[in-house]
Amino acid sequence: MNYIKAILLVIPLFTVNLKAQDKMELFPAELNIQPFTANFLEPKLGFILKINNNELRLDIGNTIDILQYQLDESTSLSFGADMFTYTFLRGETDFHFPVDAVDYLFGFNGSWKKQIGDDSYGIRVRLSHISAHFVDGHFDGKNGVWLDNRPPRVYSREFLELIPFYSWNSLRVYGGFTYIFHVDPINLGKDIYHLGFDYFSENILGDNLHFFAGYDLRIVNIYDYHGNNTLNLGIKLGKVHGRGISIYYKYYSGKNIHGEYFDYNEKHSALGINLDL
Repeated sequence: MNYIKAILLVIPLFTVNLKAQDKMELFPAELNIQPFTANFLEPKLGFILKINNNELRLDIGNTIDILQYQLDESTSLSFGADMFTYTFLRGETDFHFPVDAVDYLFGFNGSWKKQIGDDSYGIRVRLSHISAHFVDGHFDGKNGVWLDNRPPRVYSREFLELIPFYSWNSLRVYGGFTYIFHVDPINLGKDIYHLGFDYFSENILGDNLHFFAGYDLRIVNIYDYHGNNTLNLGIKLGKVHGRGISIYYKYYSGKNIHGEYFDYNEKHSALGINLDL
């Protein structure tokens, strides 16, 4: 995919008539559509420590709305960008955490949302690239071999993702579809199906403490169809749709999320901490 062409497609968003400038906001403080809580492929800033397994996942990244535009009092559009990594580390003695594998994602996103009182519905679209790599922590320098006799392999994909949603008060449900228009290895499937929900409670103690839950199901096509299940349960200190810190329990089963391990099955429980900026 030629990203220059993709950028040219969104340039008209910036040529809004000057009479409508009061409806347009550059770099707004809040996203038009918040990330889906249990979807692993969302930008985070934190880590996940697997229980009874000396492994760690580190997330560094962000998503921003570059522009938001109000079509009317209840309808908004946005255009933004995503850039983040999710990294697999192994714990060793003396507080060492060698980096085994890292995945990079960058791309663009757009959204449309309609607000009706406390309810809302809309859709988020993402055009993204992911590439995966082994790092020096996957290499046994003493013996000069790759761990588990598994050398690096090429893994990357470019995809278009569409996720519509409906939100009632604090509960949001969503479904969607991802079309992978280029993937290495080339014999992998090109369709992914999404279904899930997230929920944030009303204030527990004051205005800044909330319980949340989320579930995400991804049907992935890796030589055959498989279900990836993610469940998150936790509390957030801060604003529901603003800055804060989240502490949560996570359960995951399905294919490994890291591209270098894409055909490995995995099941684990974990504790996570995330900073919402």
